[in-house]
Amino acid sequence: MTNYHNPVLLEACIAGLNIKPNGVYVDVTFGGGGHSRAILEKLGESGRLIAFDQDEDALSNRIDDSRFTLVPANFKNLSAHLRFLNIRKIDGLLADFGVSSHQFDQAERGFSTRFDAPLDMRMNQSMERNARDIIAEFSVEELASLFRKYADLPNAYTLAKAIESARAAGSIETTFDLIQSLESAIYTPKRNQQLAQVFQAIRIEVNKELEVIESLLMQLGKVMDPGARAVFISYHSLEDRLVKNFIRSSRFEGEAEKDHFGNPNVDFKKVGGVQTPSERELLENTRSRSAKLRVAQRIENKYRSI
Repeated sequence: MTNYHNPVLLEACIAGLNIKPNGVYVDVTFGGGGHSRAILEKLGESGRLIAFDQDEDALSNRIDDSRFTLVPANFKNLSAHLRFLNIRKIDGLLADFGVSSHQFDQAERGFSTRFDAPLDMRMNQSMERNARDIIAEFSVEELASLFRKYADLPNAYTLAKAIESARAAGSIETTFDLIQSLESAIYTPKRNQQLAQVFQAIRIEVNKELEVIESLLMQLGKVMDPGARAVFISYHSLEDRLVKNFIRSSRFEGEAEKDHFGNPNVDFKKVGGVQTPSERELLENTRSRSAKLRVAQRIENKYRSI
């Protein structure tokens, strides 16, 4: 198995899924397979688990189990892949969003500020556009907008101007080139935090992470029957806000739509409150530091057709 860290909030994930031994489950973020293995332990002989991962590195962690299928693709096309596998409905879904520890630790992938590496940041290595392209092609205004939208950086424009100045002097090819270009615009007391936020913003843009999450969430009502559970693990407020709003209102912003009688058109209800890692897990798994887990249950929406 490729070296992956421990699965985040594992016990809470399994409890949240409320697994039926003969059910059909989906792990849309397979990674090292830790969550998937725990799900398989709860399944009976006729149970089934479908996992997704777009990163080629994760494919080497494939589980040798007749009940298991690994789809080497992004989960944004969840329903289409399930139809191809002749699966109409599922009993539960797990989504552990964000970048895996393995991806951060692979220097050549360019996700981390710790290593000097080509500006890449692609979760799927077959994607055409990488981080270098974003830095080279985006205007100052586009970069500033990126830093505001995906990192909430108050000095977004100053950072973007610093990159523009560095581009004028030569191309920005590596992570350390990018860091050096930003030094004059960084708030010194918060240097490491701001660099991490810049990298986060660029990574989200490269991989269209929020759009992919929205696409997944919008498909869940079609593939899950009433009673089915979905478990989501988020690592920053942008992801968590999408999940929280969707569970509450089946929308990403604003209140739930209502029919003529004032009944809400919603497909899910929350199960319990937000969960975070224990002190023990924080010590054992630093990746879990910012994790938030939410559980949603599909409900019967008798007002949807009115």
